Amino acid sequence: MNTDYDVAIIGGGPAGTTVASLLRKYDPRLSVVILEREQFPREHIGESQLPLISRILNEMGVWDKVEAAGFPIKIGGTYRWGKTDDLWDFDFLAGGNLTTAPRPGTYSGQRLNTAFQVDRAIYDEILLNHAAEMGCIVHQSTSVREILRTEDKVDGFVLGDGKVVTARYYIDASGNSGILRRTMEIPLDQPSNLQNIAIWNYWTDAEWAVTIGHGGTRIQVLAQDIGWIWFIPMGNDRTSIGLIVPADYFKQQAKRPEDLYYEALNSDKIVSKLTKNATHDDTVRTTKDWSYVADRLTGENWFLVGECAGFADPILSAGMSLAHAGAREVAYAILAIEKGEFDSEWIKSQYSRNHRGHIRQHIQFADFWYTAHGAFPDLREHAKTIAAGAGLDMTPEQAWQWLGQGGFIDSSGGTDIGFFGSLATKELISSFTGQEAFHAIEGKTHFVLNLDGAEKDWVAELSNGRMSRYRSYRRRHQTLPFVGAMGWIARFIMSEQSYSGILSGIKSHAASGTMTQEQYHFFRSQVIKSLEVLVSYGWATARSEEGADACPRLQADLSQTLHPNRDVSSLLTQD
Repeated sequence: MNTDYDVAIIGGGPAGTTVASLLRKYDPRLSVVILEREQFPREHIGESQLPLISRILNEMGVWDKVEAAGFPIKIGGTYRWGKTDDLWDFDFLAGGNLTTAPRPGTYSGQRLNTAFQVDRAIYDEILLNHAAEMGCIVHQSTSVREILRTEDKVDGFVLGDGKVVTARYYIDASGNSGILRRTMEIPLDQPSNLQNIAIWNYWTDAEWAVTIGHGGTRIQVLAQDIGWIWFIPMGNDRTSIGLIVPADYFKQQAKRPEDLYYEALNSDKIVSKLTKNATHDDTVRTTKDWSYVADRLTGENWFLVGECAGFADPILSAGMSLAHAGAREVAYAILAIEKGEFDSEWIKSQYSRNHRGHIRQHIQFADFWYTAHGAFPDLREHAKTIAAGAGLDMTPEQAWQWLGQGGFIDSSGGTDIGFFGSLATKELISSFTGQEAFHAIEGKTHFVLNLDGAEKDWVAELSNGRMSRYRSYRRRHQTLPFVGAMGWIARFIMSEQSYSGILSGIKSHAASGTMTQEQYHFFRSQVIKSLEVLVSYGWATARSEEGADACPRLQADLSQTLHPNRDVSSLLTQD
């Protein structure tokens, strides 16, 4: 066994293998070793994905292998949540329809906007084997028992057999074990009041709630009085079904986890019907489900990635997306440091700041999501703390409204919240709360960029194995990136402030390039959403002038993505 490498990674799960595969893809000269404690295949929770992962799998060169495994195609989720027992769907595809096509398919067309629901024992092994095929050295059944360090520098990994592995870069992808993180004494912040317990099991021959196209389906997220149930088909004959309950409730009940679990499933009309002819494994699994984020994610020669960097509540299925996306950023950071084009400390700070921000964003949005569920504590007061974390001094009521507005700016210039579009999110929250969605730019005619108190900074953009940087501004905890649609509108309103002028500018910009009609409408939508977020954040001020064209009410085409359920409901009327 060689003991000296360029990059040494603890953990062969999705985070570790994503870093490893991308490093070898873009710089095959790098020697990379993966040290995995267990022997694959091995079972793991976290089976539901979002479309972002498919893009990363394609960049890694492993999408076709995952597709060949025949996992169900996830086109969205069916939710029973909020103030009623009505079922509604959140779909990735317009109309919730997946064109019937042979499988294995290709990463094109509709499949660009779908995800997988995976059996982690199979999925993780596919990714680990792919990393090996990319030239990574993989050692399974190999534990790291000690981290050698000198202050903030890692000097080596001591293995279970006493051998010492050394490298130029060290990565902790060991999940919630956080082996390197604990050694470096990195504190964890728990920015949420939510403390839940997850109880789950795996079922054989459970029915799918719905089959769409060739192998397409939705996950089920079903609120109960005591918490909520997930129902995730992972293949033709295997389904993950779990129960989330508040930790306090679990303690008060003084019941065995399996008793609480089966009582909840048997009392649910949908789940009990889908599992009527199914059998389950003998062992019920449990774990605490508490959101957290590490205080920092990098050091002199090391990085934290995956669950050891942070964990967000699973209600929105973003855990795997955070792991893959963070791992991609780490790979790009190492590649950029190797190229020597930017200062290494700036490169590392970009990853640590951006990814911690993404984790916090999702925790915050999950908190807001839970406020619509009566089984969980009212987090309205906590909304003030969330807003303060974004640099805003608000009363609880103001903060609640701000969260409902979707006041987040992504570091890449996007306006998504926890991987959900901002306009759709506002309408979604409106459906939860029964309150009309508020739009900061509605009825306004003129907009002025506000950079008061902001300092110039840079943000990184990652593409094709290279890191580029773009101008940005920082004010307290906020970042305004001058990239993408966000950057375009920020620059534009420096000189042209009227709403009519903005619309004319969008048309001129589209005409000057090679945009198709579809691309034009997408860009226009992104610019208007970006303007809404700029005003929500205070990066721009808005006013109304009599006689000038005003911004109409913003409309997200939710009839295509968010709509009353049309199929699962029928299960309840069938014999």
